[in-house]
Amino acid sequence: MYALEIRPVVLADVPAINRIYSESVLTWTASWELTPPDDAEMTKRMQSILSQGYPYVVGIVEDRLVGYSYASSYRARPGYRFTVENSIYIDPAYQRRGIARALMQHVIDACAAKGYRQMVAVIGDSENHASIALHESLGFTKVAVLPNLGFKFGRWLDSVMMQRALGEGGTTLPVE
Repeated sequence: MYALEIRPVVLADVPAINRIYSESVLTWTASWELTPPDDAEMTKRMQSILSQGYPYVVGIVEDRLVGYSYASSYRARPGYRFTVENSIYIDPAYQRRGIARALMQHVIDACAAKGYRQMVAVIGDSENHASIALHESLGFTKVAVLPNLGFKFGRWLDSVMMQRALGEGGTTLPVE
């Protein structure tokens, strides 16, 4: 058994985060990027998320960064200000051990505490059954499948939209 440490991301985590993300870009359909970004680009992305006050956490097992999760703006227009989009990436050697669930739950709780009311997951492949099941286990509901929206690895990919309420969701007005 292992002990999972969840902590806020720091700048020194970028190379390990990019290692995980780059493997995902080159191997899987969770991201529709075709070329992995370099560490400088990943640093810019991380700093943008953090500068907007969104949670961004990493999972550490035996001093190794094995996954990360964050929330970001769902859309830039102000009407979406109470809605966030989640992201989760796990080192393949550490998948199916509850790490993704723990990291995502941390981000869900942090977003609810900040007053966000909805969280959206955009899953980049309707055949990504593990990600869909993970999100369902955390209270997400599939709300849409956009067929043949992306193209990667020589095939068309569907985009699966999932959503869950945070806090009181849409049952009460948010605090401005």
